[in-house]
Amino acid sequence: MDTSVFIAIERGQLSLEEILARTNVDVALSVITASELRHGVERATPPLRRAKRERFVELVLELVPTVAIDLDIARVHARVCAQLAGLGTPIGAHDAWIAATALWRGDGIATRNLREFERVEGLRVEAW
Repeated sequence: MDTSVFIAIERGQLSLEEILARTNVDVALSVITASELRHGVERATPPLRRAKRERFVELVLELVPTVAIDLDIARVHARVCAQLAGLGTPIGAHDAWIAATALWRGDGIATRNLREFERVEGLRVEAW
């Protein structure tokens, strides 16, 4: 799942419990997504909003396994970035790492950011 899905969950537009209960596939997130979620915590103000967001993010990180970046994923990332650059349609650096992680695992991406991820050849993209 991409960060955009977790933002929708935090805003009450989606339910993490329902997603985890109804899905018949393994749900995981890239460490890049984990970093983006933690970045949102670090930037949150006022203190009450930050505390609420931190509780949410830590719950997500406890419930949803993370996938670390390794050399195999780095190779896929390089290929994805080179292909997109060659087409003149690059995507954001973080999204490229998230896409590479999903491709390497043979997974799709659950996202609300179709515009970026649909550019990646071979990546299954699900609109949530």
